[in-house]
Amino acid sequence: MEKLLVEGGKPLRGKVRISGAKNSAVALLPAAILADSPVIIEGLPAISDVDILSELLEEIGGKVHKDGQTIHIDPSAMISMPLPNGRVKKLRASYYFMGAMLGRFKKAVIGLPGGCHLGPRPIDQHIKGFEALGAKVTNEQGAVYLRAEALKGARIYLDVVSVGATINIMLAAVRAKGKTIIENAAKEPEIIDVATLLTSMGAKIKGAGTDVIRIEGVDRLHGCQHTIIPDRIEAGTYTIIAAAMGEEVMIDNVIPQHLESLIAKLREAGVDIEDQDDQLIVRKIAPMKSVDIKTLVYPGFPTDLQQPITALLTQAHGTGVVTDTIYQARLKHIDELRRMNAQIKVEGGSAIISGPVKLEGAKVKASDLRAGAALIVAGLMAQGITEITGLDHIDRGYECIVEKLTNLGAVIWREKMTPEEIEQFQNS
Repeated sequence: MEKLLVEGGKPLRGKVRISGAKNSAVALLPAAILADSPVIIEGLPAISDVDILSELLEEIGGKVHKDGQTIHIDPSAMISMPLPNGRVKKLRASYYFMGAMLGRFKKAVIGLPGGCHLGPRPIDQHIKGFEALGAKVTNEQGAVYLRAEALKGARIYLDVVSVGATINIMLAAVRAKGKTIIENAAKEPEIIDVATLLTSMGAKIKGAGTDVIRIEGVDRLHGCQHTIIPDRIEAGTYTIIAAAMGEEVMIDNVIPQHLESLIAKLREAGVDIEDQDDQLIVRKIAPMKSVDIKTLVYPGFPTDLQQPITALLTQAHGTGVVTDTIYQARLKHIDELRRMNAQIKVEGGSAIISGPVKLEGAKVKASDLRAGAALIVAGLMAQGITEITGLDHIDRGYECIVEKLTNLGAVIWREKMTPEEIEQFQNS
């Protein structure tokens, strides 16, 4: 096991290129199951979630070859092999195997998904959609069993807006007989990305990116070539980092429209952001003033950027309130920020942040992926050295983060943990 060390107080300057979208990649790879010939996906991020999904595709008989950022998947020999545990438990997005395998094989056995611990994140809306399409769904010994003699199109209203359920139902419905209408669908850019791949494979999908998606089922899907969109959450994280410590940082390979809610809040706080076609130029301007933020479904402020911006607001003048309406349990990073001298109170699902304060380096633990990003933001701003454990969470979603930050002028490095530190980490 490794830990991450950050020496704070170093100004950042230069250019950072954003990788392909994690939240697209974890759905695009399972979607390849639905084809009957090879699928090529370009621009994949080099993250652990992609590696695990690639191994799962091989486990069910797929031929997978990675060449840098490009992956070749031949699904022709895949079988509906049960995936009750093992790698499935390592990431939440393994649930996309449910929709993809149900769509192709009309059956699947998938272990309940893992991933970050963000409180209750039920898959009831996924199951509701599968059942509406004609599948029988049971939970047996910690795995979800899906069986259908045939899938038939249906009108499905999602009780809550869910990216995962929208994509999963879409994966099953493209091979169902007749028309499926998903109402109250999520509108995230990653849904459009998955729909673009499926359409290139021969699916008939209209309305992706709106709250009503219409799908006309087809008998077969073929292979295709697809380039993934840039990762808006990685782009947002580096935008926040640049706002914290950037003299002038260019963030390359972004779609600015995907970050409008973040850009608006940072400009409100006083950060200088210049947006171009596929780039942002960010300059830290002092003093920064506090703002209030409430996370919402897209196009609102993303829950995945709540934790990093909470760290940034410790340096803003005044009191800001950050409320997470998506995952109220996504406040575990607050205790770690307090170890670094942050002045934050938690009331319900809100963090009340008073600033500015001088952050001090400390030993902290990343409880999930975006909490890890928040601690890196704090470490870059703090005096002294910050030690961050739980690095496996960060590696799930940020490609080459040490190298990218080093190129901007940060002093950040990895070290192997001692046996004593590993034991302490596992017991904490």
